[in-house]
Amino acid sequence: MENTLAPAVPASTTMDSELEFIATLPKQLFIDGEWIDASDGATSAVEDPSTGATLAWVSDASPSDGERALAAAARVQDSWAGTPPRERGEILRRAFELVTARADDFALAMTLEMGKPLAESRGEVAYGAEFLRWFSEEAVRISGRYSMAPDGKSRLLVTKRPVGPCLFITPWNFPLAMATRKIAPAVAAGCTMVLKPANLTPLTALLLTEVFQEAGLPAGVLNVIPTTRPGDVTGPLIRDSRLRKLSFTGSTGVGRQLIADSAHQVLRTSMELGGNAPFLVFEDAELEAALDGAMLAKLRNMGEACTAANRFIVHESLALQFSQGLAGRMGSLKLGRGSAEGTNIGPLIDAKSRAKVDELVQDAIAGGATALTGGAPSDGEGYFYAPTVLTNVPSGARILQEEVFGPVAPVVSFRTEAEAIALANDTEFGLVAYAYTRDLNRGIRLSERLDVGMFGLNTGIVSNPAAPFGGVKQSGLGREGGTEGIEEYLETRYIGIADPS
Repeated sequence: MENTLAPAVPASTTMDSELEFIATLPKQLFIDGEWIDASDGATSAVEDPSTGATLAWVSDASPSDGERALAAAARVQDSWAGTPPRERGEILRRAFELVTARADDFALAMTLEMGKPLAESRGEVAYGAEFLRWFSEEAVRISGRYSMAPDGKSRLLVTKRPVGPCLFITPWNFPLAMATRKIAPAVAAGCTMVLKPANLTPLTALLLTEVFQEAGLPAGVLNVIPTTRPGDVTGPLIRDSRLRKLSFTGSTGVGRQLIADSAHQVLRTSMELGGNAPFLVFEDAELEAALDGAMLAKLRNMGEACTAANRFIVHESLALQFSQGLAGRMGSLKLGRGSAEGTNIGPLIDAKSRAKVDELVQDAIAGGATALTGGAPSDGEGYFYAPTVLTNVPSGARILQEEVFGPVAPVVSFRTEAEAIALANDTEFGLVAYAYTRDLNRGIRLSERLDVGMFGLNTGIVSNPAAPFGGVKQSGLGREGGTEGIEEYLETRYIGIADPS
C-alpha cells in the first residue's frame, strides 16, 4: 500500500495575528511574585517547529536566578504550609476557572510552540485544567488517624505535613498538563516550588504562572525559571539542603542521573520516565474498535507521548487486516501547521527528534521491515514525519526496544496468549499497555501479568486526573493524579501519647 499523504505546506512565517498573540504572553522569569529578566540578561529563542522560525525570546535563567527562586520558596514554606486547606483549595479552583476561561489562549500557545493541532491542544487544556479542579477538592481531604496501641499502654497519632520546597522539571510534549499535574498537588499539600519548564516550550508554563498570580497564589509559592542551562541551574538546587523533593518527567536516561544526584540530600523523588507501550490485539477483538483505539494510542501528540503505543502485537489471524486498516487510516491523515484548518498531524518538536525517528525506521527497513505507508520525513520546511506503518519487523530491530516518540507503528504477530505477554513484557520499560479482547477473563489475566503501572483494556486512552499515573521498572517512581498523587507531597509523622488514664 502506498502512502496517500498529501502534506500541507506550512507557511514560511507565522501569521501576523499569531505573532500579535505571542507578543502578549509573559516571557520573563517569575521569582518571589515578580516578573524579572535573567540576572545576566540572557535570553533564549522559542522555535516554531512547523517552520523552524523563532516565535519569541524568553529570559534564560542563570544559576543565581535558580538560587534566588529556591530562597523565595524556602522563605515562605512555613507560612504557606500553615495556610488553611480550604484556602489552598480555593486558589486551585480559581486557577481551574481561569485556565478554562482562557482555553483558546492556552491552546494556541501550545500549538505554536509545540506543534500539535489545535484540537489536540484544546484537549490538553481540558485535561490539564482538571488536575487543578481535582486537587482543589483533595486539599481538604488530607487526614491522619488516632488509635490505641495494641498493648493499651499508649495512643498512636499519625498526621501528615507538607514535604517542603520542591523542584519540578517538566517536558516539552505536554507543556500545560505536565505542569498542572505537579503544581496542583503541591499547592494542595502546602508545598512551595520552583518550576523549570522545558526550554523548547516555556510559553505555556509562563501563561499558567500568570493565571496562578491572578488566582491569588502568594508570592514565593511558585517560582518559574526557564533555562537552557539546566545542569548549571538545577544542579546546585538539588544539592541544596533547603530543597526537599524533586519531581521530573522526561527520559529515563536523564531520570537515572537525577535520581543519583538526589541521593546526596536523600530527596523525595517522583520520576515519570520513558515508555515502550505494547498494544495487543487478540483474535477475538472487534477489529474496527481496535483500529480506533490504535489511532488514539499511537497518534496522540503525533506519537510524542510516553503513553504512546510503541509496539503493535497482533494475533496472526488479524495481523494483515489490522496492518492494512491502520495503514489506510494513518496514510489518509493530513500533515500541516497545527493552527491550520484540517490539520491532523503537526510537526515533531525539532530536527534532532525527527532524525531519531527516521533512524529507527530505517534500521527496521534495513532489517527487512516493509513500510505500508510513510517511512520517511515529509518534504518541505518544518519537522514533519509521515505517519508510518511497518510490517515484517525483525525481532532485533531497535524500534521494538527504543521509545519511538513519533507517528510510527511497527506491527509484529503472535500465536498464543503466553507469547503475546512475553513479547509485551520484553522491555526495560513498564509504563502502560493496551489490549483488545472480548474475553473478560483474558482481560483480567492480562491486567495481572503485564508488567506495567497502567493498563487500558479495550481503550486507547488511560490518562485521567482521578487515576494514579505512573509506571514500574525503568518507567519511573511514584504516582501523579488520583488520591495517590497528593501523598507524594506529604510526610507522615507519628506521635506517641502516654496512656491518658
